[in-house]
Amino acid sequence: MNRIAVIDIGTNNFHLLIAEKQQDKIEILHKSKVFAFIGKGGIHSQLITSEAMERALNHLQNFKKIIDEFDCQEIKAIATSAVRNAKNGNELVSKIKLSTGIQIQVIDGQREAELIYHGIRANLAIPQTSMIMDIGGGSVEFILCDANQIFWKQSFEIGAQRLLYDFHQHDPILPHQIEALNNYLEEKLSPIWEVSSKLPTQVLIGSAGSFDTIVDIYCINNQIINTLKDKKEFDVPIPAYSQIHQTLIHKSLSERLAMQGMIAERAEMIVVASCLIDFIVKKLFIKCMRVSAASLKEGVLWEWANI
Repeated sequence: MNRIAVIDIGTNNFHLLIAEKQQDKIEILHKSKVFAFIGKGGIHSQLITSEAMERALNHLQNFKKIIDEFDCQEIKAIATSAVRNAKNGNELVSKIKLSTGIQIQVIDGQREAELIYHGIRANLAIPQTSMIMDIGGGSVEFILCDANQIFWKQSFEIGAQRLLYDFHQHDPILPHQIEALNNYLEEKLSPIWEVSSKLPTQVLIGSAGSFDTIVDIYCINNQIINTLKDKKEFDVPIPAYSQIHQTLIHKSLSERLAMQGMIAERAEMIVVASCLIDFIVKKLFIKCMRVSAASLKEGVLWEWANI
């Protein structure tokens, strides 16, 4: 028996994936997700608050119980934006090691983008040049790629938690706040405009997170079955996405919480996340939006399986 537990310690979500290698195939034994929000209250001061540390420890202690139940031989735990940018990130890593025995590996944005690419490529055919976009709470990764290679990749510390604090002070969000956000993105994401002028694409692949919620809302609005989990991918027509975006930016938090398909924990940040998606769709003249159920944790699993 050869089993691994993969833990993805993100700014908003913690993911646990347990898999077993069986000859030439990998079987997923367990998947779970919790909303930890370790960036809440401290992300702009580059600190993980004591409350956030307590939440992180509680969730990882619960993960460790599940890992022990499955008798995993190996644990790969990856931490991203919130931990790598926090002045006290090492303190959290030490506390987790002391409390659970789990050794956390803190990775940089380039490594994060690489793992996201491997996770998506292992679960999704990429027949043409595409731009992968992964919106986290702390950072957003962009990967220009096809099925064979990464042409360009970069991580930007402009995640939904950060954008929420900086640009969404009124609910519903005001037009001048969206304009300010767009001006910020125009400048901050300038490397994308440069590379896309040399290697343009009209295909956007959204990685999990906010894109999942968009798929949920789209399927309910159109009374169709959501096959994202089963088939690992789902295409959202751009006109349909644009309608969803307009709905999101004109609703208050309470109204968003009442939307069918909306996860309560995502209702606060979904507006700025959608503003970011909308900006990219328009700026790159995106014609096709594909959503992948896979992300970083599947990339870690892919690497482990192919060693």
